[in-house]
Amino acid sequence: MRNLLKFSAVLLFIVAAASSNAQTLKFGHIDLQALVQVMPERATAETQFNAFQTEIEEIFAGMQKELQQKYTELEQLGQDASEIKRNAKITEVQDLQQRLQNYQSSAQQQIQQKYSELLKPVFEKAQKAIEEVAAEKGLLYVFDTGSNVVLYKSNQSMDVLPLAKEKLGIK
Repeated sequence: MRNLLKFSAVLLFIVAAASSNAQTLKFGHIDLQALVQVMPERATAETQFNAFQTEIEEIFAGMQKELQQKYTELEQLGQDASEIKRNAKITEVQDLQQRLQNYQSSAQQQIQQKYSELLKPVFEKAQKAIEEVAAEKGLLYVFDTGSNVVLYKSNQSMDVLPLAKEKLGIK
């Protein structure tokens, strides 16, 4: 009986401690993309990215125009052209096609790399603001609701977006 009384007291203490700890856990949520979209640095990065992408597209268009010219020259050779001359033009066209394919592949990689390079500081700044707000509010975790990974969000979860915008000076 005495052991049962001790066991009950310990169990009651553990349950009381667990319930008081459960009430102090704090969670937050934010749509990271929504925060990044309103940051002025994102607009600057986007402008730089668009200029870079336009430059690459202009080079590609020039190469396509040159390829079209080579096709036209090949077609205009006619039946009277020697086989050596015809083979030389065919080789030119094939070489240019290969260069065009290589450039297109390289350009895709460069575009993705430039996009990441320009937006990395923006995301880092947003992440830092979120970390500061979470620390100030005593949050244990902040979930990104924009990624559609959070399956449930309680009304008790704190929306960190307005606080992070305030921290970044965004209205």
